[in-house]
Amino acid sequence: MGYAIFAFVIFFLLVASGLLLVFYREMLGQRLAAVLGSRGDSGLPVFSKLRQAAGSLGLFAGSIRKVVPKSEKEASVVQKRLILAGYREENHLNFFYASKAVVPVLLCTAAVVTGVYHRSPFIIFLLALVMGYLAPDYWLGHRINAREIDLRMGLPDTLDLLVVCLEAGLSLDNAVLRAGDELRFTHPVIADELGLVMLEVRAGKARVDAWRALAQRTDCAPIRMLVSILIQADQFGTGVSKTLRIHSDTLRTQRKQRLEEMAAKTSVKLVFPLVLFIFPSIFVVTVGSAAIQISEMFKK
Repeated sequence: MGYAIFAFVIFFLLVASGLLLVFYREMLGQRLAAVLGSRGDSGLPVFSKLRQAAGSLGLFAGSIRKVVPKSEKEASVVQKRLILAGYREENHLNFFYASKAVVPVLLCTAAVVTGVYHRSPFIIFLLALVMGYLAPDYWLGHRINAREIDLRMGLPDTLDLLVVCLEAGLSLDNAVLRAGDELRFTHPVIADELGLVMLEVRAGKARVDAWRALAQRTDCAPIRMLVSILIQADQFGTGVSKTLRIHSDTLRTQRKQRLEEMAAKTSVKLVFPLVLFIFPSIFVVTVGSAAIQISEMFKK
């Protein structure tokens, strides 16, 4: 009963907040604009407190990280995986290892609160510990795959924009900067990577090394091919507009083929839910009444 009341209260608060956002959105928008538009000194302590809270949270995660046993080689591998997922700061590694220590405790606590552990305490707690320890790894793998898909989807548009900028007379660096600015909202992942490349070039890093670092950060085959094209163009001084256009057409063809492959697999994947869930229900609805009538007739 207590859980039902708690769930009802949470649901009521969510619905009430949603209704407030719907019916009082103009007033809330005006207040938010007033808060964001004010440039006085009153906003500075708030941001400083937020930064202090983030720093203290990072220190707390770093202290929890010491609980998880690891080697330097394992930490470097995890750091590379975090970079592939788009998390480059040192605190992200601390948060990852802290989650491997906190999530099992949360799962065990949930098992105790819900009372599931009464059935078989040893197995339930063992599953909670193992799943909680492995859950951050699975989540990180999911984030890496999602980021790679975003990069693959946004690369053809990026190449088309680069070709347009290069043919308009811009240099490669200016074309990359313009493409990153234009793709900031449509493809933020690849725009962030291009901006990081240009930051490294402006900081004094060699252009070839900056592009190679992009290939290592993303670990995506189309981007590695793009990096090789740009490196060859930088070394030999050749034009890249035609090559980039061909590469963009190839990527679009591959994306179309991948979608066609996924559509072709849909019919095969639908077999299992059809056989296990839909066909039995249809069979019960169509034949059940007739079977009941036949059984009653035989009884008479």
